[in-house]
Amino acid sequence: MTYQEAIEFLFTSLPMYQREGKAAYKNNLDNTLKLDSWFGHPHRSYATIHVAGTNGKGSVSHMLASVLQASGQKTGLYTSPHLLDFRERIKVNGQAIPEAEVCRFVSENQKIIREISPSFFEMTVAMAFDYFAREEVDVAVIETGLGGRLDSTNIITPLLSVITNISLDHTEFLGNHPTSIAREKGGIIKDKVPLIIGRAEAPTEEVLRSIAREKGASVTCANRIYEAQYRTLNMDGSMLLRIGKTLNPTQKTITCDLTGEYQQENIITALTALDKLQKMDWKISESHIREGFASVIASTGISGRWQTIGHNPRSICDTAHNVDGIAAVVRQIKQIPWHRLHMVWGMVSDKDLDMIFPLLPEEASYYFTRSSVPRSMDAEELARRAREFGLKGKPFSKVEEAYLAAQKEAGAKDLIFTGGSTFVVADLLVMKN
Repeated sequence: MTYQEAIEFLFTSLPMYQREGKAAYKNNLDNTLKLDSWFGHPHRSYATIHVAGTNGKGSVSHMLASVLQASGQKTGLYTSPHLLDFRERIKVNGQAIPEAEVCRFVSENQKIIREISPSFFEMTVAMAFDYFAREEVDVAVIETGLGGRLDSTNIITPLLSVITNISLDHTEFLGNHPTSIAREKGGIIKDKVPLIIGRAEAPTEEVLRSIAREKGASVTCANRIYEAQYRTLNMDGSMLLRIGKTLNPTQKTITCDLTGEYQQENIITALTALDKLQKMDWKISESHIREGFASVIASTGISGRWQTIGHNPRSICDTAHNVDGIAAVVRQIKQIPWHRLHMVWGMVSDKDLDMIFPLLPEEASYYFTRSSVPRSMDAEELARRAREFGLKGKPFSKVEEAYLAAQKEAGAKDLIFTGGSTFVVADLLVMKN
């Protein structure tokens, strides 16, 4: 079996949420538990850190992995979705799972695949857990996919549970109120396992604290431990962040190669989790922390987070795709200088446009598009709905066409921003590569 054949099998034979949406969602852990038994419970052979949340969980996961790698730990990292290559989902010390290992896994496990017909995500989690055991990692950072309670990753008993923040997204599965979403994401809280909350705010904090009390789990709120005091960019383009402790005058200076303004919150969340690991006698020094944050991109390969992909005109992309994330991105767009703003914009069909479109800048020229996944909203429909909110632009059938049109119209002092969907960014990065 070739790698291409293995990938084709995973993408076409197994239901995939990113492509199909609700039809691929499983509301129980039955298949995951069967797979876990089939592979001999591989996740029990290494330590884990579990990361959930509406926004920032991918960035926090990569930050933690980068610091753990810097500390000398052989570190697994499981995240989703991927942007360019399926293998991005499963990494050890920043290196993607080899093509040969994907082929071996798919070809050797046809029996269980035929027997239980798992989803794409269920099978991918099983592949990750099995690979980390084979590689004998010391620790694996595991990002949830959707929600938490019924997520396929939620069979682990981690060292730490991290919930970055709670806001509205995937409401068709998780509920249409922050408290219902908090209950789902709070499902990752385990007995006696410390919980780190990134952004603690009413009313979701009390939901999470209530679950933690039932489980006997301690709770630490990152935004009550640290606060961002000063942010600037270094000459090399990295972000310098001065962080203070809220309860005493101690300060830290963190340099990070992830430069999105919203990364301040993620850095504080990751830093609080690392503090807890230090107290649990993990050998993580301040120099490891400095090195890890300074090289998140270099050591883990994360992409698509406030990523600059071109100059003159400046061109930036970001995977933010819900109300909270898009609001943060728009704030940063307004903070940087540009003569004219061009927005290459596409979304999947299940997003609440009535909540998102009012956030977008009316002064921009829009290039509405759709990504290559079936869940994408039709570009003409997107443009029509956008006009109801005073957003003007033209529809384009492909991301590449929309981006090239924006480049043609933009002057050297303009800004081109591409986003609205992880999959729009993925198509753009495929084009740029």
